[in-house]
Amino acid sequence: MNRRFAQVDVFSVVPVAGNPVAVVIDADGIDDDAMAAFARWTNLSETTFLLPPTTEAADYRLRIFTPGGELPFAGHPTLGSAHAWLEAGNEPKGERIVQECGVGLVEVRRDGARLAFAAPPLTRSGPVDRDTVREVAAALGVDMSEVVAAQWVVNGPEWMALMLGSGRRVLEVEPDMAALGTHNVGLVGPYDGGLPGEPEVRYEVRAFVPGVGVPEDPVTGSLNAGIAVWLRGAGLAPESYVAAQGTALGRSGRVHIIDDGTDIWVGGAAGTVIAGTVVL
Repeated sequence: MNRRFAQVDVFSVVPVAGNPVAVVIDADGIDDDAMAAFARWTNLSETTFLLPPTTEAADYRLRIFTPGGELPFAGHPTLGSAHAWLEAGNEPKGERIVQECGVGLVEVRRDGARLAFAAPPLTRSGPVDRDTVREVAAALGVDMSEVVAAQWVVNGPEWMALMLGSGRRVLEVEPDMAALGTHNVGLVGPYDGGLPGEPEVRYEVRAFVPGVGVPEDPVTGSLNAGIAVWLRGAGLAPESYVAAQGTALGRSGRVHIIDDGTDIWVGGAAGTVIAGTVVL
């Protein structure tokens, strides 16, 4: 049957410069195999399916698939799907949108021209063991002495985040994807004084997920959320900042982080690039 469909670009005000997500708006009745097959066919980092919620507390339920399987949570699909849901004529029950997904309920707020989600709590944190760091650093072509810190920042996806000495060094990394294997690896490096013309851009971020068919993700909400929880908890980042991601892929992703003292909000622009129907 024909179902409404949107392909939304997330984390960039410039069309096709962020991270696209495929959103099936009327997904009720599609079985798991068909969802997985469609995600493989789109071959995007994520494809999502909007469904009726199973709890009165939520506005909708979201299922998120990569080409390699289902995720309990992901950031840019959350924002892109919320954008598509609103654009389809829906309104939240309360002040904020409430998304039901594999990690539970996730709040999304309208923040001017941007949407932002509340970073989920980390289900695993703390330092990554030295042997794992050594293995990952070797796959990245990075000397162990260059790794300033390495932390687990798991909030659904099994992210480990390695901090390097600078954003420029992050951009220089050329990973061996086969050697990375099933590791979900995020890199973060600071820009002292920000980027020229964009002083609010304090960090460069990259994400490598070859194990689920996404060698490098252009712009990654869940990873940036985990990094923000880590850096804010350790007192290493200001209350608000912007992270750049996608630079190495020719994108211009900008992830806006705001810690309001209660929640850490992860936000960015979202815009529909393709709209129509899909036969599923």
